Amino acid sequence: MRRGHRRDPVHAGEPTGLQRCRRRGAVSEPGPEPHGGTAAPGDAADETPTPDQDPNGQEESTPASDGRPQDAYLTIPDIGIERLRIQPYEGETDDGPGTVIQDRGIAASPHGPSGGVGPGGIGNYQVTAHRNSAGAPFFSIPDLDNGARVEVATEGRVYVYEVYETRQTSFRSEQSLAEQRAAVPGYPDRTPEEAVITLSTCATQEDHAAGNFWSDEFDNPEHRIDKIGILVSSHSA
Repeated sequence: MRRGHRRDPVHAGEPTGLQRCRRRGAVSEPGPEPHGGTAAPGDAADETPTPDQDPNGQEESTPASDGRPQDAYLTIPDIGIERLRIQPYEGETDDGPGTVIQDRGIAASPHGPSGGVGPGGIGNYQVTAHRNSAGAPFFSIPDLDNGARVEVATEGRVYVYEVYETRQTSFRSEQSLAEQRAAVPGYPDRTPEEAVITLSTCATQEDHAAGNFWSDEFDNPEHRIDKIGILVSSHSA
C-alpha cells in the first residue's frame, strides 16, 4: 500500500484511540456495534440517510440498479477525487488480481461469490485503491466525514451515495473479512435491502505508528480503513 500527500488521517473506533477506521476486522461508529465492530466518532447508526432526490430535484423512487458489474468512475468532491476509474473483476477485496488493478493507479471492485455487487446494486459495492503508492488515489479516504457525497458514474447513469459510517478491517481475522465483504457491511448473515458502497484503503500509517509492521504477500498491512455510504439517489448522466 502506498504513501501519500495530505493531512494526517485519524482512525475511528480503535482501542488505540485513532479516529478513522480501517477494515478487514470492521470497526464502526457510535451506535449498535456490528459483530464486534466499533463505532467511529461522529457516526450515528440511527442517522443513516435514506433515498431521496437527484441533484436536479427529481425524486427517484427506485434509484438502485440491477447490480450488474461494469466499469465506472468515482468522484468525491470533499477530497478532490474526480472521475477515478473503477475496474470490476471477479474475486474478493485486495486479492492478487485486485492488487494488480490497484497497482495501475485505479480502483478495483470485486464481484462474484466472494465479492460484491456492481454500481448502484442492492448489496455492497466494494471499491478499493492504494493509499500510499501508484499515485495514492485513496490517500485521503480516511479523512472522509459522515455526510460526504460520493458519486459513481456509469454509462448513462450516476449513483449518489452518502457516507454514514467508518469501519476497520483486519486481514488477520476471517470474521473481520467476512464482515467487510458482507452484503450488509458488518452483518454477514443479513439479507441486503439497500444499496451501499464500501470505500476501502490500507491503514499502513496507523499500523506502523502503533508498532504493527505485519503485511501479507501483497504488501497489505493488517488493517484497512473502510468508509461506508448508502445510495440516496441516482440520475441520468
